[in-house]
Amino acid sequence: MIDKPGLGVLSLNSAQNMKYHFSITTAMVARYCIEGGMDLADAYSLSDFYIQKADLCKTAKEVSDLHPIMCEDYAVRMKKMRKKKVCSLAIANCLDYIYDHLHTRITIESLAEHVHLNTSYLSRLFKKEMGVSVSEYIQDKKIETSKNMLIYSDYNIAQIASILAFPSQSYYTKVFHEKTDMTPSHYRTLYFRNIEIGKDSLL
Repeated sequence: MIDKPGLGVLSLNSAQNMKYHFSITTAMVARYCIEGGMDLADAYSLSDFYIQKADLCKTAKEVSDLHPIMCEDYAVRMKKMRKKKVCSLAIANCLDYIYDHLHTRITIESLAEHVHLNTSYLSRLFKKEMGVSVSEYIQDKKIETSKNMLIYSDYNIAQIASILAFPSQSYYTKVFHEKTDMTPSHYRTLYFRNIEIGKDSLL
């Protein structure tokens, strides 16, 4: 985080500058998790906890080192929250695999091998428990992740398509349009970093 290109200057004091950026990033992560189903009180409490920890840091590096810890904490809590809604261990393991491999091409074969089930049985079980097919669920999660990248990152459309292992930028754009009724470019134009610091922005 400390060496991220284009990081704006919000304070001439390097440590304070990082604290401001950390607060903004934490608010963004909390908002994203709330949209994904995390309880408001839990998201706010965790946000307050890490912002207070950052405030105690003495150097910019200490704040920067706290950033991945905060992100991983939110990610682990989201993963546990989603797994609670799943009945079987096999599907819970599938969700873990999907969340950990969104940057790769995920197939029903790779999932079936991971959980030691045949593909037809896994397909039926997944649809029964999750309400959608494996391929649709994977697409939904990749598009959900790409929305976050469009709003909060500086990656261009082609880079996002590549990072999330879509076959091509055009295919990514097609799927995105099917899911959202707009193109990735239009979505970014509407929502890019459209957030204010503070809890009110998370509502």
